[in-house]
Amino acid sequence: MRRIRRDGRYYRVADPDWRDPLDGGFSRRHGGRWTAPGTFPVVYLNRDLITSRAYVRRKFEEQPFGPELLREDRAPVLVVTDIPATDYVDAVTDAGRRDLGLPVSYPRDRAGHVVPWTVCQPIGRRAWDDGELGIACRSAAVPAGVEELAYFTRPAAARLPVIQRLAFAEWFWPAG
Repeated sequence: MRRIRRDGRYYRVADPDWRDPLDGGFSRRHGGRWTAPGTFPVVYLNRDLITSRAYVRRKFEEQPFGPELLREDRAPVLVVTDIPATDYVDAVTDAGRRDLGLPVSYPRDRAGHVVPWTVCQPIGRRAWDDGELGIACRSAAVPAGVEELAYFTRPAAARLPVIQRLAFAEWFWPAG
């Protein structure tokens, strides 16, 4: 697996009731793009605010209402964190995606559909089993180029710090 160095500021869209929003226990229980249910813990992070907002909008695509109708106390919070400078599995570059067996067009396949989790989860499992610390990838929520990070919360991994916790109204609606 190819690796790509990442560090610095990342964002986690979290349920306001989560006691520890940087814990990977939810993904261990329920699964996610890179982890099947009941396997290993991952904290899914967004590289920027645009990706974080797109993630929320995508969650509402099939709903009869949008995020503008959420009560502030039920709306997602944004947790700001910093990740340590580390090499992560590369699902960002064309060469990295090819090496993983993903289409160069990832997160979409050649037909333009989002690559299913069932394709990504075995890659995540292999990365976990190989001792990797996470997977840097392009986001399925926004156009190509914007990134997410699947940060593996291993016992020996650095504990991600909560730098800031922002209420929905503080981060979701662009200033202007």
